[in-house]
Amino acid sequence: MSGWLRRLRGLPLRSRLALLVAAAVAAAVAAVAVACWFITGEQLRGQMDNELRSQVGSLSQSRAQTTGLLNCTAVGPRQPDLPGPTIQLINASDGTVCTWRGTSPIPAQKSDLAVAKGTSDRALHTTDAEDGTSMRVLTVPVSTGGPDSTRYPDIAVSLASPMAEVTRPLTRLAWILLVVGGIGVLGAGAAGLWIARTGLRPVDELTDAVEHVARTEDLTVRIPVEGDDEIARLSASFNSMAASLAASRDLQQQLIADAGHELRTPLTSLRTNIELLTRSEETGRAIPSADRAALMASLKAQMSELAALIGDLQELSRSGLTGDDAPLKVVSLHDTVRSAVERARLRGPELTVTAELAPWYVRAEPAALERAIVNLLDNAVKFSPDRGTVEVRLMRGTLTVRDHGPGIPAEELPYVFDRFWRSPTARALPGSGLGLSIVARTVESVGGEVALAAASGGGTVATMTLPGAPTPPPELPQ
Repeated sequence: MSGWLRRLRGLPLRSRLALLVAAAVAAAVAAVAVACWFITGEQLRGQMDNELRSQVGSLSQSRAQTTGLLNCTAVGPRQPDLPGPTIQLINASDGTVCTWRGTSPIPAQKSDLAVAKGTSDRALHTTDAEDGTSMRVLTVPVSTGGPDSTRYPDIAVSLASPMAEVTRPLTRLAWILLVVGGIGVLGAGAAGLWIARTGLRPVDELTDAVEHVARTEDLTVRIPVEGDDEIARLSASFNSMAASLAASRDLQQQLIADAGHELRTPLTSLRTNIELLTRSEETGRAIPSADRAALMASLKAQMSELAALIGDLQELSRSGLTGDDAPLKVVSLHDTVRSAVERARLRGPELTVTAELAPWYVRAEPAALERAIVNLLDNAVKFSPDRGTVEVRLMRGTLTVRDHGPGIPAEELPYVFDRFWRSPTARALPGSGLGLSIVARTVESVGGEVALAAASGGGTVATMTLPGAPTPPPELPQ
């Protein structure tokens, strides 16, 4: 059985569906055919029994005028060629039978002898004649008839019909049912195969599309979606997956291109400065101490810029920013902002950083959230004028950071959260152009929103809104 199941699983899906349909139809046809055969057999046997009872009644009436039915001669000479049932007398005293009409005597059974002896009213059974013919036998007592009829002692009469009158029609019916059922099963198998091919055509298209993508890495392939059944949903899911993969690959390619472009500048500067130092050593021409000090300071700044850029790239590409793998925890947003404010004060000691923080708790990745808030404050500190003020306020989950710097032109606001984008007026300042992009990714991963806008009276105001509550919610299961 297990081997047959393994072979079945090895067949194509459409073949399995066709076989299952054919098997289901075959089972249904077999059940109907067997039921039809048995019901027809019972009807034929019942009809035969009724005919025997009717003929027994007619025979009894004709024998009612006979007064000397004591032995076989009382019913006349044997007439084997007459149509109708076999008729024979049964003598209970010695168990002999006298066949009056019929080709072969039928041995008396115990039930027949009981009727002849008067201990039973009638007997109905199936037995074999002496020539092996299967017969349906009805045995009744013999009486004189009339109002005061009496039974002949130790005498009974049997009427029998060959069971072939039942088995022959049943055999023909069985062959008819077998042929018709076989045709039905074959037709069902063909119909099942056609239905399987038609129904699985979208699956074939999906398979071809997947194989094409695996072979060519062409993510522009789309499958037509028709209807709203499971196959249509599967096709729509594949199209959505292909579109997502294509967008992800485009973003990766764009990230690589942008990262390469941004890395080229500090690397070129590093290479130039290192070549100057190497040439000085090779030629023996010393660089003036002031120029050498400036050159070393430039190298240090470029190394710091390169390290910061690589760190931002790693932070941006971390899977934790998407919220898929990072564990979420209940984070005290006001404490995180307070810590970021202290760090901002250290970075800009000549600035005044004010903070008004109301309690607020969110579910987020602590390290990523802290990095986003630090980036937001660093951006405000970097663009604030000397002895300027940075105002930080957290009320009911909305964090605002306002600086009094030069502000951002309205036409540049739509691009501030793009990766590697830097305002033309800020290209001389340190930075990788990834800080605000990291902020946007982090905020979106926890279901929040972030925006930059021009502040009234000059400067820029950054607004970050995070879902949460003023009291600590239950901890997430770890």
